Amino acid sequence: MAKKEIGSDVFLPMPVVLVGADVGSKPNFMAAGWVTRVNIEPPMVAVALTAGRYTVKGIEEHGTFSLCLPSKDLVEKADYCGLVSGKEVDKSAVFEVQYGKLETAPMAVECSVCMECRVVQVVTLGSDAIYVGEIVAAYADEDVLVQDALDVQRMGLFFLTMPDNKYRLMGEEFAEAFSIGKNVGERD
Repeated sequence: MAKKEIGSDVFLPMPVVLVGADVGSKPNFMAAGWVTRVNIEPPMVAVALTAGRYTVKGIEEHGTFSLCLPSKDLVEKADYCGLVSGKEVDKSAVFEVQYGKLETAPMAVECSVCMECRVVQVVTLGSDAIYVGEIVAAYADEDVLVQDALDVQRMGLFFLTMPDNKYRLMGEEFAEAFSIGKNVGERD
């Protein structure tokens, strides 16, 4: 089947995260859908954020941020954090807040997994910037762990798809990664 050109403005589905930062002396959270792991050792993540966002002010002020992974049960609160700006609305009471090793990276207690990150690099692009953060510490609720490892099915993560602007759940397991392809070259 022939491929149809669809332009260059293509979005890949990514998990929705809450980016937390202290702005001034208050915790603030924003929803973000462009986040990924970018390094194994030391462990690093990257999140793309639009310049001028209120949360960005806190990240740049302190050089720290948190990434918290909301479950589908928190979709309303997460969406709210993406709809309103901390410039106009105090979002510090939307979630119960806790701090870990970094004193300026607020984490939402209701999220089953949170990471504290220290900014190691900022890559400025057109309208956005990529904030690369070293994961200083990660925290998880015990009910999302299996043998001390995260179980994504138990986490209930949801994804943002664009341009339809929908939240979708993660699908089911269907194959073993780094294993299923081992026999491809041997078949003929």
